[in-house]
This record gives sequence, structure tokens and C-alpha cells, in this order.
Amino acid sequence: MKPAPASLHARHRAVMPDWLGLYYREPLELTHGEGRHVWDAHGRRYLDFYGGVLTTMTAHALPEVTKAVGEQAGRILHTSTFYLDRHMVELAERIAALSRIPDPRVFFTTSGTEANDTALLLATAHRRSHQVLAMRNSYHGRSFSSIAVTGNSAWSPTALSPLQTLYVHGGVRTRGPYAHLSDAEFTAACVADLEDVLGQAHGTVAALIAEPVQGVGGFTAPPDGLYAAFREVLDRHGILWISDEVQTGWGRTGDHFWGWQAHAENGPPDLVTFAKGLGNGMAVGGVVGRAEVMNSLDAHSVSTFGGSPVTTAAALANLTYLLEHDLQGNARRVGGLLAERLRAIAAGLPVVREVRGRGLMLGIELAERDGTPSGRAAAAALEHCREGGLLVGRGGREGNVLRIAPPLTLTVAEAEQGAAVLEQALRRSQQDLDTLERP
Repeated sequence: MKPAPASLHARHRAVMPDWLGLYYREPLELTHGEGRHVWDAHGRRYLDFYGGVLTTMTAHALPEVTKAVGEQAGRILHTSTFYLDRHMVELAERIAALSRIPDPRVFFTTSGTEANDTALLLATAHRRSHQVLAMRNSYHGRSFSSIAVTGNSAWSPTALSPLQTLYVHGGVRTRGPYAHLSDAEFTAACVADLEDVLGQAHGTVAALIAEPVQGVGGFTAPPDGLYAAFREVLDRHGILWISDEVQTGWGRTGDHFWGWQAHAENGPPDLVTFAKGLGNGMAVGGVVGRAEVMNSLDAHSVSTFGGSPVTTAAALANLTYLLEHDLQGNARRVGGLLAERLRAIAAGLPVVREVRGRGLMLGIELAERDGTPSGRAAAAALEHCREGGLLVGRGGREGNVLRIAPPLTLTVAEAEQGAAVLEQALRRSQQDLDTLERP
């Protein structure tokens, strides 16, 4: 008798590294999607409130994007950056105009990690220094250099580093030594901390890299204007500002097209990195920045797959759809309604410490009764959401934050549906904790 075939999960574990984690006690195989929904291998439908980690930005199987991919794939799949490509140039022109950076240049990569890696290369080459400022609780990717500027210990697997990184306060508003301060006092304290850190640096510092909203860190953000206040200090020292917009770009926060615009008194950053949602699932990322910085390299460079004909065709179609249908406005309107609904739900649940975020980038922080982060409550809530037909993400250093980031075409009815599932999941998580705490 032939042995039963191994499950896909068992096969995954047999060939993938142990650190490549999967969600859920019984991991999902997603087979197809449409709009804001996906289906698993058993035919069950889920409302997607995570979009493949904020990557399916407009919708699953968006016709305009799938058409662009199919048509380009039927002509030519790959050329490389050694040849002119019309889609690459047109996409770069659109991004350059949207960046608001004077005299910008654009370089395409295949991921946000590679985009941040490129920005760090450019900044350190331009400034002739390997010293970099980064935010505590930050995440910038999984390459050697991006891990070196990641301030979240849960996602930083090595202390070895090609950079000397100096970490400053400011990315987390409601925890830490400055949490009790007013917004103005918080900003002033973080600026003072930045000045103190720079006083300990040895000579030139290349750049500050910062997420306007910390994604993996649990959708935390400083008060609006913090990075503008930082910019005044950075400018005095000639230090560049890199805004990591891999998760915050393209209107997801609703109020702004770029996350940095909440801190924009002193103009745009020197470099902006982007990825994820631009390709709506296709592997595309990049850097846009001032020509003076972007042209800093004095040796040849190339990206074999960055800016490929297929990915740039898809990204161009996706970006056009987003702009023509005002998905930033939809993120602001529907995200605002969803946030209000979630805050009303949280008001009667001690397990919910905070509902935060803006637009369709919302976090629900869960805690024990003593206020300490509760990874176990978040893990339970993730499972309960799945049982209710809703997919959400999980983040925070202690894994205690539910991350909500659906496609930007989310409807009011779908937001209400997702909120209802979340309410039941959070209530069940509260019951789980109460049961565990009983003598």
C-alpha cells in the first residue's frame, strides 16, 4: 500500500528554513483572489485585510493590471537596464513628478529591502561615512545592511553589521520614557535625544532612515511634524533624510500620498524608498531622490531584474488606476469609518490597549490586564479572525499588534463586515485571557 502523500505544510517544513514562519496553527494555501477576497485550497473565501503584507494595494486580479502583465509578457519578459524600456521610463517619470523632490532621479529594484539597501549605499557614498541614524522599533528589510538599521530585535537576527548605527527615540508614541508627555513635549524630547546621540558620533553621519509609520513595529507613529523638527538638526550637520515609504506610500495613510508629508514643513526627504503596493503583487521597488545624491556612485551599477518590462507595465497600470479612482481619498474615508468602529469596539475590552493608525493602515495593540504586551492574545485573535473568514496581519516587537491593511478599494460594507469579525475575535481573545487568569 502506498504511503499517504505528505501535506504541503510538511513538504514546506522539509525544504524551507526554520525561520521562515507561517501564520496559523493550520497554515493556509491561498489559490486565487478577486477584489478584496481570496480563496484557500479548500474553496473557503476570506475577506483580505492584509493584502499579502500591504502589497495587493488596489485589488486582487485587478483587470487593468492583469491585462498589462499579459500583454507585456506576450511581447518580451526581460531586457535588463542595459536597454531602453518605455514602461520603465514612463513609470520613473510618474514617480519623479509625484515625489515632490527637486530634480529627482529614480532607480528600480525588485523589493523594499533592496530599495533600502540602495538608499543606504547612495547616502554613505555621498557622505563618505558608514554612520547611520535609525529609529528604535524600526524595520527596513532582511538584507545584511537593512538588518543593520533595523531597531526591532524580533527582526534583527545578527549583531554583525556593515554600518555603525545610532538609534534615536520617536517612532513609538505611547510607550517608552516619553509616552507621558504632550505631543509638543514628546517632539522636543526626541529632538534633544537626537542632538545627544549626534554628540556621541565620530565625525560625519551619513543619513537618518525612518518609516513615517513603523510597519512591522506595529503601525506606530510619532506626532506629526517630528521629522520636520529632526530635519532642522539634520540640515545643520549635512545629514541626509531617507524616508522608507515601502508600507506608507501611494496614499495608504489617506491624509497624504506619502507618509513623509505629515512632517513636511522643511520640504521632501533627500531619498524616498518604495515597493510593495506599487506593483500590486508584482516584484517592484525603488528609490527616488535628489540627482546630486542619486548620481553619487563612481562605479558601474545595474539591476538585472529591477524595472523589468513586465513589472513596470503592471506598476504603471496600477498607479494609473489608483490615481484615476482617488484611492487615497477612499483610504481616508473608509479607513476613518473603520477606525471609529474599531475604537468603539475596543472601549469595552480591556485586552485592547490601543487602536491607532490612519487611512487603511490601522493597528490594534493587545495587552494583558497589567498593560504588558500580550503576544498570546494577538495570536489567539489572529486564529479567531481566520475562523470568521477574515485575514489580518500581526506585528509589534512582542507580536502583540493586529495589523489591518486591506486593498485601498475596500468598500464601506466590507469594512463593516471585517469590523464585525474583529469584534467577535477580540471578544473571544478577551475570554481566553480571562479563562487563563482564573485560579
